[in-house]
Amino acid sequence: MAGVTARAQRAPQSPQSRAAQDRVTVDLSAVVVAVAGETPRVLALRGPDGVDALPAGPLEPQHRTLELGLRAWVEAQTGQPLGYVEQLYTFGDRDRQLAGPGRVLSVGYLALLREAAPAGDSSWSDWYRHFPWEDRRGGRPELLDRIEPALAGWAAAAPAGPERQRREARLRLAFGLGGLPWGEERVLERYELMYEAGLAAEAHRDGTRPACPALAEGAPMAADHRRILATAIGRLRGKIKYRPVAFELMPPTFTLSQLQRTVEALAGLRLHAPNFRRLVDSQGLVEETGEVAGGTGGRPARLVRFRREVLQEQPEPGVKLPLSRRPG
Repeated sequence: MAGVTARAQRAPQSPQSRAAQDRVTVDLSAVVVAVAGETPRVLALRGPDGVDALPAGPLEPQHRTLELGLRAWVEAQTGQPLGYVEQLYTFGDRDRQLAGPGRVLSVGYLALLREAAPAGDSSWSDWYRHFPWEDRRGGRPELLDRIEPALAGWAAAAPAGPERQRREARLRLAFGLGGLPWGEERVLERYELMYEAGLAAEAHRDGTRPACPALAEGAPMAADHRRILATAIGRLRGKIKYRPVAFELMPPTFTLSQLQRTVEALAGLRLHAPNFRRLVDSQGLVEETGEVAGGTGGRPARLVRFRREVLQEQPEPGVKLPLSRRPG
């Protein structure tokens, strides 16, 4: 009866408020990636609370296409004109933590460019600052000694039966446990597990999951931007194996060592140098310039450039990942 009384006393929504709640808007978000030295970076806007956000803005009537709208927002907010751009995914969960009434669909994009000086309030942020467990170039990160037991405890807290088995299977697959290999592309799966277990700061902020702030790993991002960034990292890690997108991040001329370090930075893994060079040469991905790099401190390294003709010669020209050792 009390519930009936409460419903009877609740003020009916006005047509305007119902329309606001039902309104669907489209947001355009950009994961703009560059590599400096051995550091993969993402272009970020620093919010008033000190939390990074991706360049983003709403689709407006003057934007002829979604991509043109995205390019306009990124250039206005960061001063960066974009080159290579591809659509990632459309994020439209009802519980997305975004300001304002109504439902927001966010169309995420991945953009690759050679690093340049940002403008305004934007800056380049090391993406491993947000996902430190993803960098295995120095072996298995020590922080997994904290993360994996916490996730195991979360899985064990589920009632015995299908739900517990589902959690345990997701954990083994995402983090390469129980003899399974580490899958460098499973970035989003690992982040979502940590969010559900309360090990991501966003879970504490959103109030959608019980959180453990003491174990909140990685720098958080505004709204669900860390989820969008995780999607982009996983996509890029997969794509470098079968498409020459890594060359979008390289200068016009470079050494094979510089190319290898760029691929390693993206993949978060160390590669076997001789096998990497053989793969690059055998696929005809680069050509000699006849010049050498100076200031290497040793034998001068030959400079090469990307052979764009390879895009017509091979269906899937990529830079495969010949690991230097099995990741820990």
